[in-house]
Amino acid sequence: MNQSDKTSGQDSPNQTQSGTSRRQFLQTGALAATSFLIVPRHVLGGKGFIAPSDKLNVAGVGIGGKGFGDVNNSYNNGANNVAALCDVDWGLPKVKDIFAKYPNAKRYKDFREMLDKEGKNIDAVTVSTADHTHAVVAMAAMQRGKHVYVQKPLTHNIYEARMLTEAARKYKVVTQMGNQGSSNPQQKQMVEWFDKGLIGNVHTVYLWTNRPVWPQGIPVPQPAEQTPVDLDWDLWLGPAQKVGYTPAYHPFKWRGWWNFGAGALGDIGCHIMDVPFRVLGIGYPTEVETSIGQVFLKDWTAEYIPEGCPPSSHVELKFPASAKNKSDLKMVWLDGGLRPFRPEMLPAGEPFPENGENGVFLIGDKGLIACGMYGDDPKLYTKDGQKMEAAPKPKAGSGVTVYPENGHQVYWTEACKAGFNSKEHKALTSSFDFAGPLTESVLMGNLAIRSYTLRQPKADGKGFNYPGRKQLTWDGKNMKITNFDEANQFVKREYRNGWSLTA
Repeated sequence: MNQSDKTSGQDSPNQTQSGTSRRQFLQTGALAATSFLIVPRHVLGGKGFIAPSDKLNVAGVGIGGKGFGDVNNSYNNGANNVAALCDVDWGLPKVKDIFAKYPNAKRYKDFREMLDKEGKNIDAVTVSTADHTHAVVAMAAMQRGKHVYVQKPLTHNIYEARMLTEAARKYKVVTQMGNQGSSNPQQKQMVEWFDKGLIGNVHTVYLWTNRPVWPQGIPVPQPAEQTPVDLDWDLWLGPAQKVGYTPAYHPFKWRGWWNFGAGALGDIGCHIMDVPFRVLGIGYPTEVETSIGQVFLKDWTAEYIPEGCPPSSHVELKFPASAKNKSDLKMVWLDGGLRPFRPEMLPAGEPFPENGENGVFLIGDKGLIACGMYGDDPKLYTKDGQKMEAAPKPKAGSGVTVYPENGHQVYWTEACKAGFNSKEHKALTSSFDFAGPLTESVLMGNLAIRSYTLRQPKADGKGFNYPGRKQLTWDGKNMKITNFDEANQFVKREYRNGWSLTA
């Protein structure tokens, strides 16, 4: 693989006399055990000085899209170092920009080579690749003891989410999923409202989005004649089944194809579904059912494209009562521009969140909470006509520290410095202990959608039967559909030769 001849410019992993690493040395508190006074370097350096030993060395994998912001926010205006950068396509504009911004960071195309060569120089890794490579990159980093920040959805399928959740505990690393709305301070207001019993027990949740905003429900694209010279297509494919390059997949439209993405649910579900999971304290669903939109390119003949995500979908998940929410719960997901009708407790003059494009309704027996995609601007309406609004998010200049994207990456880097199981780690809003089960529930909707498209020829040869078009029952503990075994093929995927996922 190609590698820049530029040096990282980062501190070497300073070793104590006992051989422990720089980061471990800081966290054990060994300095406090010495018999003489040591003046912290930030004191010697003056106000605003951060000692190199107090900085986190961060590497970014997948830096040409969302990863551009993940790396920059983790850098936190110089509070940390960017030690290495990795992307399979060096021709992307944002990749060129981030290389220019961090000229001393080592450059790689293959994350495996980066981890092998830079392991001693890296403390933490951001993973912002396409969905189908999240798990293999994150697992490889965690196995080397690196903290990880992984974009949403955490993984491409349910099995991978369970594997990463368990691996984070096994390797004792600090983790965070990139659903930044979970660090939105306004979400705390919704939790407080619910915990006070202001809307009672919630029986129905509506979640909706205008996604997809990329092509879905279209015929499978044909490979292009040439692959861009700066792109390593085989590396981009990773564990996915091999297909030819086309700009209809990379760099953005891969989201609409099951080989790589998770559709509208995977893209936005981890943002929107985060609200009811956080507020209501729910666990694994027990049942799921769906229906999807059709596309007709010929009269009377619906397109059959099992390789691609549908143009729209309607998914219903059912959850049992939880310790916090004493009612059985029906959760309704709508995408492709579909949205719920006006709930009874939403007054006629009140607008839908985000003008109806994305939003959440939590409907209880006493009232309703409504908010936008990232938990933004929550409002509460009661049966007796009362209305409450959350305090606005703090803005720059208000005297409160304001971070980009609500500080989601910054809080993660500070928790990495504090260490596994520290109070900073426990305060994270989307560590894998929370994000893993959330992602599994999001991807349960996709399992139902893919089962819905399974078909069998009728005995008379005229048309097809669709056996997966029914309510599916789910054993969350064992990750298994119990009433339609064919659906279980979508719990995990077969990796391409040369790729595996083992903890």
